[in-house]
Amino acid sequence: MPLVAPPVLPAAPPDAALLARFAGGDRAALDELFRRYRSVAYRVAYRLLGREADALDAVQDGFVNALARLDRYGGRSSFKTWLLRVVCNAALDIGRQRRRAERVPQAPADPSPDRFGPDDELPPADAGLQRADLRRIIDAALARLPLPQRQTFVLHVEGELTYREVADALGISIGTVMSRLFYARQKLKELLARYQEP
Repeated sequence: MPLVAPPVLPAAPPDAALLARFAGGDRAALDELFRRYRSVAYRVAYRLLGREADALDAVQDGFVNALARLDRYGGRSSFKTWLLRVVCNAALDIGRQRRRAERVPQAPADPSPDRFGPDDELPPADAGLQRADLRRIIDAALARLPLPQRQTFVLHVEGELTYREVADALGISIGTVMSRLFYARQKLKELLARYQEP
């Protein structure tokens, strides 16, 4: 019996091709860009804001702002890097509005930033409470970082951006990125030390 090779799936089109298709009026290209980056954008916004509703608003605002200002994307960085910068700015705006309205420090309230994650990777039922507790502890520690450190850390870890991409997104040097990440990790280590098992 002859072996049959599995069909070769076509490679996903690069962002530049999707942007060109969108500029030509193809709405499906926009849908693909949204599907491609909605999860990472949500994780970044959630880690900056700590609330699901605010994070969803930031993602929506970020995508709307990115599309309205698409002419400002010059291709100097990847589309993902540029989009996460726009989403990050939208999250910071929402955070400032919320703080003005509430006049209290922000604290994470929702248990999970994985709203858009795959459903087939759910943890076992007995791990749910431990995971939620751990998530709350980490969120509380992140909320205590100074904003520049938190923003840099979240873009690098949750946004999965390289040092260069974080530097481009925030308009800072790679040295500043490295410094902020070093101090963020030190502070997180200090804040989380009491939760480590002996």
